[in-house]
Amino acid sequence: MQLGVNVPNFGPGTDPGVLREWARIVEGLGFDLLMMSDHVAVTPDVAQQYPEPFYEPFTTLSWLAGVTTRLRLGTTVLVLPYRHPLLVARMATNLSQLSDGRFVLGVGVGWARQEFEALGVPFAERGKLTDDHLAALRDAVPAPIWVGGNSDVAIRRAVRFGDAWHPLRVTLPWLRAAVAKHALPALTPRIALRLTSTPVDDPARLAGVGTVEQVLDDLDQLRQLGAEAVVLDPYHGDPDETRRPDTAWQALTALATHRRTPS
Repeated sequence: MQLGVNVPNFGPGTDPGVLREWARIVEGLGFDLLMMSDHVAVTPDVAQQYPEPFYEPFTTLSWLAGVTTRLRLGTTVLVLPYRHPLLVARMATNLSQLSDGRFVLGVGVGWARQEFEALGVPFAERGKLTDDHLAALRDAVPAPIWVGGNSDVAIRRAVRFGDAWHPLRVTLPWLRAAVAKHALPALTPRIALRLTSTPVDDPARLAGVGTVEQVLDDLDQLRQLGAEAVVLDPYHGDPDETRRPDTAWQALTALATHRRTPS
């Protein structure tokens, strides 16, 4: 099972030097995948959690492809209705070529109503637009397509169009029930990463939240569920976190060290 990291490509603490350091650390610690999110117009609803500067993912991942050698690079997730599918196909294909086949196209429907309005894309039609774009992209992109989302509609979309279902920030009981209910393509969840000094006993605990031992057990359970890759998300919604990337780097280092150490 591959293990990846969702890297913040936004916020007051993020700049090219920090992004380069993220790539160096993620690759140096032995992780397999580096992913980042997508917004085009940082409208007020977006800015509450993902403020400027916001580094466009195709541009940023293309740049990071040149400073990494082994990492797979991807989007978690590209908001598919924001761009014409022919443009997405061109950018995704070129990024895959420039990275020697290391690109993963994670896609989603989107949620920021004001951003849709700013881009002139009808918010109410975003699901249909996503399906239409995926139908156009399915045979046009030489990269795996991970379809994000936790709803039944998103799962059906992943089954119909995707190489993998990419659920976001889940509990293990919920994910286990979803896997049992649906005939899925590959499973590639994105989970939280928040290490604690004492065990978290809340039954609603998100996978990836707890002690190192709890998180390692979560990863083992995900592997047993058939996950081909898991993406760790150390960002928890406060933009000031981007001013302290070393907190996330320490958590990733601790997890990588414990994974390498025999029990």
